[in-house]
Amino acid sequence: MKSPWTGRRWQAALTAVATTAATTVLAVALGSAPAQAAGGTGTGYLHTSGNKIVDSTGATVRLTGINWFGMETDNKTFHGLWSGNPWRSQLDLMASLGYNTIRVPFSDDAIKPGAVATSVNTSSNPDLVGLSPMQILDKVVDYAGGKGMRIILDRHRPTSAGQTALWYTSAVPESTWLNDWKSLAQHYAGNTTVIGADLHNEPHADGTDPNGTGACWGCGDTARDWRLAAERAGNAVLSVQPNWLIFVEGVSCPSGGNANSWDNIPDEPCGWWGGNLSKAKDYPVRLNVANRLVYSPHEYATSVYHQAWFDDPTYPANMPAIWDAFWGYLYKQNIAPIMIGEFGTTLASDIDKTWLRELLKYTGTGVNGMSFTYWSWNPNSGDTGGILKDDWTTVDQAKQSILQPYLIPPVGGGGNGGPTPTPTPTAVSCGTSYALTNTWSGGFQAELTVKNTGTAPWKNWSVGWTMPSGVTLGSGWNATLTQSGTTFTAKAPSYAADLAPGQSVAVGFTANGPSTPGPSGITCR
Repeated sequence: MKSPWTGRRWQAALTAVATTAATTVLAVALGSAPAQAAGGTGTGYLHTSGNKIVDSTGATVRLTGINWFGMETDNKTFHGLWSGNPWRSQLDLMASLGYNTIRVPFSDDAIKPGAVATSVNTSSNPDLVGLSPMQILDKVVDYAGGKGMRIILDRHRPTSAGQTALWYTSAVPESTWLNDWKSLAQHYAGNTTVIGADLHNEPHADGTDPNGTGACWGCGDTARDWRLAAERAGNAVLSVQPNWLIFVEGVSCPSGGNANSWDNIPDEPCGWWGGNLSKAKDYPVRLNVANRLVYSPHEYATSVYHQAWFDDPTYPANMPAIWDAFWGYLYKQNIAPIMIGEFGTTLASDIDKTWLRELLKYTGTGVNGMSFTYWSWNPNSGDTGGILKDDWTTVDQAKQSILQPYLIPPVGGGGNGGPTPTPTPTAVSCGTSYALTNTWSGGFQAELTVKNTGTAPWKNWSVGWTMPSGVTLGSGWNATLTQSGTTFTAKAPSYAADLAPGQSVAVGFTANGPSTPGPSGITCR
């Protein structure tokens, strides 16, 4: 999306499309629960197998999600936080409707140190007041993870000023883009709710052929070739977080220039910004970690731009061949998974209603279909509207009823819009094993995961350790526990905040002392 506020100008299709390791002491920040098995999102980190996304057990996963934008705008945080509908209630509603994944657009401005989130309703969201954009995102990640949902981070814009054809500008060079992605990957290391990076939103053509200046695919110019840039960024992310999926969008025109209808040279097929992956088979994105690549085209209806194919006398029978040529072949030929990162419409015309039904039909049904994230949750998207209406509470049932058969709810998400289940008594599980990273002599290092497996908060929880007979902290041993960057020096430190249902926290333990047997175990209480 270019702008949530007004109609956007999109690249037109100017010609017809042919029918053709070792455990270390690590304090994992943001202890969100790993997404659970079933419900479409699987368990553990995700990877790819042919045209499928699979979880850590090899089970097929289908992401059926929604875009919740705002972090890419001047507000630098989710839109709708100004409404009377609290942020948790909005996430509850998303999950109950069947959206198992949230794609979160952001700009580099929002993740800068000192960035300020604005337009947060102090009455409906008092717990967000004064938090930075990243702190608000962390809370959303934690709560979504507790519901079995997944998060995809989408670098939507270099700055909040607007979308760009290339992935860099003079003010935001490629080095900033790469470093910001590496920083986010490190920030969410170990948190399986956050599954990957959509590297840059809607690369597209600029200028006219043969002197195009926009994003090309396979042209070989390192300053413009989006395929090569996606490789650089994807590999930078994977160097920090090898478990993430790398989502790569297409371009609009493979040459990087808009068609020139006056030069008597046949024009190449062009499509939506980010929607043209026709060259990806010949020029694939090459990543250093296997089975991490997901192609993520965008696809829209006439409410965004009236493409020529909508006027074809065979419409909508002509659409599958167009989708095949632009991106569908990657899925059908088992080359890579497809996750349609954006698609949406106001449904104001019958053409658009037909388009949405046919597109969803094209993606397939059940867990083996293509993944997608609908644009958008927000009602304030100028040329598509949202699943919510302007009160940020009422669901647009006309849209939802078309999407509903293709949605796979997350665990705990419901799917029928029913009431929140009655909380059950809290249950707690501790890691039962931990790895030694060196010998007893000179020290001991270990890690466990503490998880609240119930549906009520675990209050005043703590961790501690036991010592072998004859060895105490006063006899030469010096021990600490670390959690989320905080060092505890007490024997049984109490965690300051409640551990939310489904939340898990990695707790590291380090002990140093004489050449006698070290601590005999770590427990949670």
